[in-house]
Amino acid sequence: MMYPRLELLRELLSEDGSIWVTIDDNEGQYLKVMMDEIFGRSSFVTNICWESRYSRSNDAMISLSHNHILVYAVAPDNWKKIRNRLPRTSEQAKQYKNLDNDPRGPWRAIPWDAPNIRENLSYNITTPTGKIRRPPPGRHWSRTEDQWLELVASGLAYFGKSEDGAPSFKQYLDDAPSIVPNTWWPHEDSGHTDEAKKEITTLFGSDNAFATPKPERFIQRILHIATNPNDLVLDSFLGSATTAAVAHKMGRRWIGVEMGDHAKTH
Repeated sequence: MMYPRLELLRELLSEDGSIWVTIDDNEGQYLKVMMDEIFGRSSFVTNICWESRYSRSNDAMISLSHNHILVYAVAPDNWKKIRNRLPRTSEQAKQYKNLDNDPRGPWRAIPWDAPNIRENLSYNITTPTGKIRRPPPGRHWSRTEDQWLELVASGLAYFGKSEDGAPSFKQYLDDAPSIVPNTWWPHEDSGHTDEAKKEITTLFGSDNAFATPKPERFIQRILHIATNPNDLVLDSFLGSATTAAVAHKMGRRWIGVEMGDHAKTH
């Protein structure tokens, strides 16, 4: 059943598009092989683990906590340039503190060194206490000496509380970049199946609720990363229409396909 539909979806996928498929452990590895064959192994982006369940099943051999999301793109290298980052969470923002009452607000120290050795980036750096600092073994400074001196002049250089530690620079929370998506999606960020059940029951009642809905936060996260306003989103297994609802709220155009008999009003 899946093979011909995935072939068709490949033909419908735009040159800058991506396809996201949720699957459990029973079929996940088989689907990976199938999608490699249809889309090409070079089109594989990643396998995301979504913590779809936060409670523990005591009657299971091993309690299942996650589902998989297989992600493929027509041109992954190009898609990387256009995919969106995620906003910084309040927990991640706690990494930024204001240890010295800086009027520009919370900040964190970013190390000035980088991997490998480059002689042109292995200059001396003098700390406020007069100590000479060199790059750690096997590393070099991340940018040129002129760029370091610009940081010093702007008051962004930081050497720790002792003022003679390893060179770093201040990155302020207000200037911090958004977050690169990763492959572990905890339920706190992406919702879980119980949350999805409550959402669908609120809308349709327990008697008419779709059996396996996805939480809106989960779909929102995918669409945020993969699309922009006015982009076209296709869900070929629409189910409870969560994808259509979230896409609509996010200003995306959408197409939904559903063969079941539970779509009562469309």
